[in-house]
Amino acid sequence: MGGTIAQGRGGLLDRLLPNRLLAIASLMLLAAAVIAVLRGQAQWDRVPPLVWVHLATILAATALTPMMLLRRKGTMSHRTLGYVWVGAMLLTAVTSLFFNTGGRPGNMGVFTGDFSFIHILSVWVLLQVPLIAVRARRHEVMRHEASVRGMVIGALLIAGFFTFPFQRMLGSWLFG
Repeated sequence: MGGTIAQGRGGLLDRLLPNRLLAIASLMLLAAAVIAVLRGQAQWDRVPPLVWVHLATILAATALTPMMLLRRKGTMSHRTLGYVWVGAMLLTAVTSLFFNTGGRPGNMGVFTGDFSFIHILSVWVLLQVPLIAVRARRHEVMRHEASVRGMVIGALLIAGFFTFPFQRMLGSWLFG
């Protein structure tokens, strides 16, 4: 293999949503989020530190995603950036478990019984992201790539899209 992981042969989803398209969608999501954050500067002091950590880690993962999808696979830089991406995704998922979706004072997210649909995604990320790293280390290229693509589509792009509507913080900053 010459130090690199060979590209696997893609299925229908790979042809419908090639890495280039996923990378472009990730860049668009990143741009929208950065613009929203900049537009919301007047409200930054009202944002809890946990939300800033969550936002920083997911922005880091979103910024790394196009590089990971488009650059040569299996190189030392791909592996290094991959571990950073894995860490950012895991920290994003962990922080979301503490989010107070019920609006009750003293609520600590799932740890005090406040469970929502987004927490299901967080648990899925906590289970799947380590598998992404394990599959890469085992050179299970097709399973690794399929897992990465699923994570990018589900946990970054779809979940990221839903941070903008419904009067959520980034949506109100971007469109408000």
